Amino acid sequence: MTGTGPNPADVPETPAAAQEGRRLTTALGTFDYDGTGLACVAGIDAAEAVRRLEAEPVEDEAADEVLAYPYDYEMDEILQIVGVTTVPGGCVVTQPWGYAPQMPGVLTRLSAGTVCYGLYANPKSGNQGSIARHGTVESWDLHPGGGPDEGDTSEEVLASYLYHYNAVAYSCAFVGLRPTDSRPVVGPPDVWVELPRRDYWSH
Repeated sequence: MTGTGPNPADVPETPAAAQEGRRLTTALGTFDYDGTGLACVAGIDAAEAVRRLEAEPVEDEAADEVLAYPYDYEMDEILQIVGVTTVPGGCVVTQPWGYAPQMPGVLTRLSAGTVCYGLYANPKSGNQGSIARHGTVESWDLHPGGGPDEGDTSEEVLASYLYHYNAVAYSCAFVGLRPTDSRPVVGPPDVWVELPRRDYWSH
């Protein structure tokens, strides 16, 4: 984000937003999420997310092996494997080693009738965010956890302040997810699944 918008200090904190901001950042804690891809989806659980993605279950042992040694694999071998976890307010799709959850074709399927915030913590260029709503990607090349943009609403400025330098918490909060710990992000998820092999970029 450019940081050319309103000063967060000029935006009054609502008690509820400030309380949830403290709760969420404390619940998630501090962890290294470089290289992680996320899709935070409002209003649907893990089972519905799996259904929308037409994904198939993966054996826990196989997924645990990938999670422990992701760099022993070529990305093409493990890009289709994602974790899905139900949390209060919706669900989280995670890939601790790659960007798959933020691919447009994943976000559009997940966001049918709802809203989805995608995050890829690119180790080379920083956090990259996108918003999909009702099956359409409406914003991309965002910088969750950065400063506010010119033209942001007061709520968006406040969120940028509450979740400054915490892209994961910002992504969850944007769609109203209320995870109680970091497990939906770092694993183990409720279920590991494999996405069908298809073009997720032109969607």
